[in-house]
Amino acid sequence: MFVELPQNLIFMTAGAFLVGWLLSRLFSKSGSKNNSLERDPRDSRIHELEAKLRIAESNSDKSLTDVEKLEEELKETTIGLERRDNVISEQQAKIETISGDLKGSVLKTRELRSELTDRATKGIHAEAKIREIETELSVAQASTDMIATGVLDYALSPNENPEDAAADSLELELETTEDKKSST
Repeated sequence: MFVELPQNLIFMTAGAFLVGWLLSRLFSKSGSKNNSLERDPRDSRIHELEAKLRIAESNSDKSLTDVEKLEEELKETTIGLERRDNVISEQQAKIETISGDLKGSVLKTRELRSELTDRATKGIHAEAKIREIETELSVAQASTDMIATGVLDYALSPNENPEDAAADSLELELETTEDKKSST
């Protein structure tokens, strides 16, 4: 089965294999040193871009969470603004109704004032006329009393001046009206 090969051939094959392995090992180490010294600039750029990508992804995640929080705050603020707008519109409606009622009340008050002023003016005029009529009536009553008592008898005293008699009768009449007023 096995072919018998000369021993020299086996040693040479094994030695060649060992020399090849050593040479490949030496060349690979020297090549790796050259590769490490002469690194491709694209590799460093790729690593920089990968690092920037990771940073951008983390910032993006943070920004997304911040955006979600801001959206929630915006919703809450919008709801608060709607509530405030509703309250303001209700108060505006109340103010408008109260303003309308106030205007109506002011108009009614002015009408009542003018009516009361007219009534007071008419009452004052009526009272003045009543006093004037009372004065005339009291003068007429005093004259009638004087005629009835004979104090004003113009025909009986021809020696007296008629103007003096009229002045005397007026004085007497004033005295009687003052007596009546003081007694009441």
